[in-house]
Amino acid sequence: MNNFSVNILRSGLVLLYLGLIACVILAIGSVYSYLNTGADRSKMLHTEQLEQRTYRPIITWDTTAVKGRSVNKTMLATIEKDYLNAWRVKANALKNNDINGVSDFYTKRSLGKLKSIIDYNIKNGTTVEMTTLEHHPKIEFMSEDGQIVVISDTEVLQYQKTYQDNQIIDEQNTSNDYKVVLLLQDGHWHIRQLVSTGVRSITSNFETLPLHSKVRGINYYPQKFPWDTFNDSITKATFDSDFKLLKNQGINTIRIFIGYEDFGKEYVQSKKVNKLLELLDSAHSNDLDVLVTLFDFYGNYDIEDWTMTTQHLNQLIPQIMNHPALLGYDLKNEPDLDYENRSRSMVDSWLEQMIYRLKLLDQDHPVTVGWSNAQAATGLSEHVDFVSFHYYEDLDELSNKWEKLRSQIPEKEIVITEYGWSSYTGILGLSSSEKEQAEYHKKANSILKEKKIPAMSWTLYDFNQVPDKVTGILPWRRNPQKFYGFIDVHGNKKPTFKHLSN
Repeated sequence: MNNFSVNILRSGLVLLYLGLIACVILAIGSVYSYLNTGADRSKMLHTEQLEQRTYRPIITWDTTAVKGRSVNKTMLATIEKDYLNAWRVKANALKNNDINGVSDFYTKRSLGKLKSIIDYNIKNGTTVEMTTLEHHPKIEFMSEDGQIVVISDTEVLQYQKTYQDNQIIDEQNTSNDYKVVLLLQDGHWHIRQLVSTGVRSITSNFETLPLHSKVRGINYYPQKFPWDTFNDSITKATFDSDFKLLKNQGINTIRIFIGYEDFGKEYVQSKKVNKLLELLDSAHSNDLDVLVTLFDFYGNYDIEDWTMTTQHLNQLIPQIMNHPALLGYDLKNEPDLDYENRSRSMVDSWLEQMIYRLKLLDQDHPVTVGWSNAQAATGLSEHVDFVSFHYYEDLDELSNKWEKLRSQIPEKEIVITEYGWSSYTGILGLSSSEKEQAEYHKKANSILKEKKIPAMSWTLYDFNQVPDKVTGILPWRRNPQKFYGFIDVHGNKKPTFKHLSN
């Protein structure tokens, strides 16, 4: 072995030795750091998930007439955090029939009552799912030593679903009043007493709102941004150009989609709302009404998530509900497609709650749900202002299905909010064509006009790409979705363009 090779070997061994020493020092440092920082209290208390605020009901405090010691903002923040955590761990305990972690927010006295309920439920094969969506606590008293707080929490909007042997036996929407005593122990507020002082059933008795439009519409995404209407790159000029084109073709309504995650979930992003307002401004200047479809790509529906979706509505709706271009709201696109994976009961319960919240916020604009087909459109018809569904089936069956639905729901207006035909020819050119697409829309328009059916076609543009979350990765599902437009990817009007307006 020559000297050069020996030097390389020596250098390698030195580097390896230094690396091993560094790893040992790092390991010792990590152990020392762990021993000196102590255990994470949130993990000791089983509240690490709570710290992420997966439970965020609307809460409005009243501290205007506190007897005893005054309550500052820091105290109030601590009280609120522990008070809401107490509600959350109670819900977990009832759902799982397990009091693990509950003692972190309840005194022994109040814990005994909850344990008795859970023991009874276990004995009878019963479980309870519950949440609270809104609280209005008023601090009545705080002791001079800051150890005791008395609260009156009124109009607590509470939902509860009871199961026995995995079957739903009871479902309640109530407005509740509580008297609460909190005790400060080990740096955290614990519920010592939680007494119900009033319970009222909640009924949805909102007036049915008319649609106020003879809809001739289309579903809209910008040409280069399918399923991404509020991308930062899109300018108002894009909206202006597209909406002027639609107006000139006789379109009076567009349907757009608000992505739940895209808009920030429970923390609605201002920049997204501003882009939405730009779109609404442009639509209004071109005499277009806008049907806003909410919660696009949302699919959880679990009771534990209801406070988050309630917060989403509470932040978004007040910012757009007074805009003159707003026609109404489509709460959710094709929720019936989630029945198999999430259960019909779960999906419908969420829909009912969100419709109720939406109507509390805005009682001037109609609400619908965009069902995937006519058969599903009878669902929740008593809760919506107008009924809407999508139609991609044989046009020869449209008239019969329309008349049947009208006979089933004679008291509500009905709108087809999606229909269309793909011009995708397939790999071998054996599928549809632009000519067939034009014939489809010509025939559809004839039926819609004859039956006076308000409808919105799908969609203005063809697209180069379709996101995986829309159709999945299978090409025979994805590729047809690219070619439903009246204008191709190069900006050329397809033969069907002359049939754009129904």
